[in-house]
Amino acid sequence: MSAETLSNTVKRGTGLAIVWAIVLILCGIISLTLPIMAGISVAIVISILIMISGVIHLTTAAVAGSLGGYLWRTLVGIAYIVGGIWLFMHPVLGLVSFTLVLGLIFLIESVFAIISYFPMRSIGGSSWLLFDGIITFILASLVLIHWPSSSAWAIATIVGVNLILSGISRLMAQFALRCVAGALA
Repeated sequence: MSAETLSNTVKRGTGLAIVWAIVLILCGIISLTLPIMAGISVAIVISILIMISGVIHLTTAAVAGSLGGYLWRTLVGIAYIVGGIWLFMHPVLGLVSFTLVLGLIFLIESVFAIISYFPMRSIGGSSWLLFDGIITFILASLVLIHWPSSSAWAIATIVGVNLILSGISRLMAQFALRCVAGALA
C-alpha cells in the first residue's frame, strides 16, 4: 500500500468521525441554549428507553430456560415498565434522579479518560483526551456537590458542555490523525 493510498484511506475513514464530532458539538450548543427543555427531554427519552427495556425483558422471558429465569425476567420487565411510566409521568422528579446518576457516570468517565491518556500520551492529539477527562471531572464534581438543588437545569448544561468538549476532542484527534497520514504521504 503506497503512502498516497494510506493518506486517502485515512481521510475517508476519518470523514464520518469528523461529521459525528460536529453533530456532538451542535447538540451541545442546543442543550446549552435550551437547558430546561433539554433536561426534561432527556428525562422523557430515558423513561421511554426504560419502558422499551421492560418490554424486551417481557418478550424474552419465555426463552429464559427455567421457571426461575422466566419469573425473574417477567418481574424485571414489569418493574422497568412501571418505573418507566412513572418517570414519564413525572419527568422533573426523574430529572433529579438522572442528575445524580449523570454526575456519577461523568465521574467514572473522567477517571477512564485520564487513565487512557497515559499510555497514549506520545500520540499526537492525545492531550485532548486528558483535557476532556479533567473538564469532565470538574463537571462531575459540580453536579455531585450541588445535587439536588440545580437538577432542573444542570443535566442539560452538563450534557451540553460534555457534548461540546467530546466533539472538540474527537474533532482534534481526527485532524491530528489526518495530519499524521498527510505527513506520511
